[in-house]
Amino acid sequence: MEINNKILEEYFSYLTVIKTQSPHTISEFRVDLRLLFQFAYKRRKPSATPPPDCSFADIKFIKSITLDDMYAFIAYLQKERNCSVATCGHKIISIRQFWKYLKTKAYLIDHNITEGPEVPKQAKRIHKYLSLEDSIRLLMSIICHYADLYPLGRPSASNCD
Repeated sequence: MEINNKILEEYFSYLTVIKTQSPHTISEFRVDLRLLFQFAYKRRKPSATPPPDCSFADIKFIKSITLDDMYAFIAYLQKERNCSVATCGHKIISIRQFWKYLKTKAYLIDHNITEGPEVPKQAKRIHKYLSLEDSIRLLMSIICHYADLYPLGRPSASNCD
């Protein structure tokens, strides 16, 4: 779905030309901003359906989005859309980048409301390591593989039986 919004298109041009972001990143930013704007639109007009092209999201609308809207959006992502903590974090960061652009590059806003919400903490992953025996087995499988490929003069295959 295309976005028919001058502010957003200028932002995406900035990401493409100045920040040299990949098309995939820009596509994800589009999705994140569209989702936020449609969420905020529905909060203001519960019975109305927001236009999918975000044409309603002019600077007046964007300035009307509050910190409370941001927190409600995060809750919506987690509860209604079942987004993981990592996904919510990515969406917050992409939205934060847009507000930063509006304030420091486009000079369209005076206050960056996205500086308030913190990115949700992710549980630390416990790294899995191979045991000594598994490491030896892995290395031996490589040696045996090369011994089969290069029977003359390559690694010793004495332990491959």
